[in-house]
Amino acid sequence: MIYLLIVSIIWAFSFGLIKGTLTGINPIIVAFLRLLLSAIIFIPFLRIKNLPSSLIMKLAAIGAIQYGLMYTTYIYSYQFLQAYEVALFTILTPFYVVLISNMLSKRTGYIYYFTASLAVAGAGIIVFKGLSDSNILIGFILLQISNLCFAFGQVYYKYVLKNEEQVSDLNLFALLFVGGVIFTGIPGLYVYIFESVTINSQQVYVLVYLGIIASGIGFFLWNYGARKTNTGALAIFNNLKIPLAITVSLIFFDEKANFINLLIGGIIVLLSLIINQLYLHQKADKELLY
Repeated sequence: MIYLLIVSIIWAFSFGLIKGTLTGINPIIVAFLRLLLSAIIFIPFLRIKNLPSSLIMKLAAIGAIQYGLMYTTYIYSYQFLQAYEVALFTILTPFYVVLISNMLSKRTGYIYYFTASLAVAGAGIIVFKGLSDSNILIGFILLQISNLCFAFGQVYYKYVLKNEEQVSDLNLFALLFVGGVIFTGIPGLYVYIFESVTINSQQVYVLVYLGIIASGIGFFLWNYGARKTNTGALAIFNNLKIPLAITVSLIFFDEKANFINLLIGGIIVLLSLIINQLYLHQKADKELLY
């Protein structure tokens, strides 16, 4: 879980950086450039000589969905929603993580639904401020597509590689970014060529940070961590970034938030993680008795 925690802290800084510097750039350009930078830093580690072609195609498809389609719909949703509405609608991701995981494993996992519900409730207390009226349905649909893509990618990555323990994540992860680059590349290049795109030096620095650190290293550690943890914890960590992001925004970006809601919601999210881990320990202890 340490990998998921590290990435949650890294991503906590991304919200303020995107809002403060990149809102004027076409969303597809932002997605394309971030994924291109991520692919560039991981391609030198790529080793596909002994990988079956079916696995290569699956990993590229995961990247196209988890990163390409996810980023496109996520960034585009900002045109229809307020920032807090985006945060609010992303809190459903834990449900999708549990649902997809249970579908792939053909298990029920009721305890994970309960802890995911706690994580959603805690995050909801933090970000809920009421909703605006304009284009709310369009924004909501875009965010749910984004949530489903991100949830599917991290769960299916874990599922595809569960019997590939001899394969290093580092040696194949570039395939995911290549899939994302291909998905966003064609519309991204079209926009860049036929529309007036201006990127100042500050935006370049932010894009480099987001592409290399937040997207590149962050996505790698997230999917790697997903392989090392259980479904319940993975679902909960998808919402842990919300109280962390708001805390960072308060300290570093001079934004305002309801401190009481932040405290209560953060405690509930952490409580869901504690319950999840206690359940797993209890389950493991019982299994040792038989």
